[in-house]
Amino acid sequence: MSDLQGQAQLSDRVLRKLGSLEQEISKAVIGQRQVIRDTIIALLAGGHVLVEGVPGLGKTLLVRSLAAAVGGVFNRVQFTPDLMPSDISGHIMFDRKSDSFRVRKGPVFCNFLLADEINRAPAKTQSALLEVMQEQQVTIEGQTYALQLPFLALATQNPIEQEGTYPLPQAQLDRFLLKVYIDYPDMDEELQMVQQITTGSVADKLDVSQIDEVLTPDDIIYLQRYTARLEVDEQIVEYAVKIARATRDWRGIDAGSGPRGSIALLRAGRAQAVLSGRQFVTPDDIKAVAPAVLRHRLKLSADLEIEGYRVDDVLQDILSHVPAPRL
Repeated sequence: MSDLQGQAQLSDRVLRKLGSLEQEISKAVIGQRQVIRDTIIALLAGGHVLVEGVPGLGKTLLVRSLAAAVGGVFNRVQFTPDLMPSDISGHIMFDRKSDSFRVRKGPVFCNFLLADEINRAPAKTQSALLEVMQEQQVTIEGQTYALQLPFLALATQNPIEQEGTYPLPQAQLDRFLLKVYIDYPDMDEELQMVQQITTGSVADKLDVSQIDEVLTPDDIIYLQRYTARLEVDEQIVEYAVKIARATRDWRGIDAGSGPRGSIALLRAGRAQAVLSGRQFVTPDDIKAVAPAVLRHRLKLSADLEIEGYRVDDVLQDILSHVPAPRL
C-alpha cells in the first residue's frame, strides 16, 4: 500500500469517528449544528471556546454531551462575585486523620470544564483560568500539577444581563480559540426539543443517557496530533496572517488582532479541513473559521457601535477585501 493510500484510509477513519461524535452530541443537543461543529473544531485544535447566548439554550447540555460521547470527566463551575481562585484551582488543606497537609484539587482537574457565566466573577478569579487554559497545568502553593489531557474549557457569558458582571480582560479573551454565538432554535427544532424533554422525564433535567461513548480521551489526543500535522501551504499561512494584520489598520477598529489571532486561524483552519474530510487546508477553511476566531479579538470604535455595526459585519468586509490565494 502506498503512503498516499495509507493516508487516505487514515483520513477516512478520522472522519468516521468525528461524524459519530457529532451525531451523538446531536441526540441531546437539538439544532445548534454550527455551535456543535465549532466546539469540535476547538477540541481538535486543542483550544477553548467562549459561548455567548441567553440562558436556557443548552450550553451545559452541550459540554455534558461532549463528555459523555468521549468518555471524559466533566466538571461545572458557576462563577459568582464571591468565587475565589482557590475554588477553581484547588488548595492545601490540613487532614486531621493523617495529621498532615494535603492538596485538594479543584474542579479544573477534568477533561471538559464548563465555566458558567464567567463574567460574573472579578478579574482576580477569572485570571485563575489563565494558566490552566494556556499551560494546561495548575500551580497550588508553589507546586505545579499537570492536567490530564485532553482538556477543553467552555466558558459562557450572558449578553443581556449587564448588572453584576465584570468585563473579561483582553488577555483572557485572547486565550479562547473561538467565540461562538448560541441563538434561539427554529420552530421545528424547538418542537422536537420540547417533545423530547417532556416525554417520560421529571422536571427539565439534562439527559445524556442516550448518548453512546464513541471516542476515548486517547482518541481525542490522537486526533489532535493528526490535525496538528495537517499540510498547510505557505500561501495559506500568508493569507491567515494578512487577515489578522488587516484588522489592525481597518477603519473603525480601535484594537485589532495580535499574532495569536494568526496562529488561531491556522489551528482552527486545520480542524475545519479535517472535519471536511480533506488532508490540506484551503482558503475557504480560513474564511469559515475567521469570524469565530477573530470576533473576540477586535474592539470597534465608538462611532461604528453607535451606527449599529457588529464585529461580524466588519470582519465580512475584511474577508471580502483581502485577496485569497489561488491554489
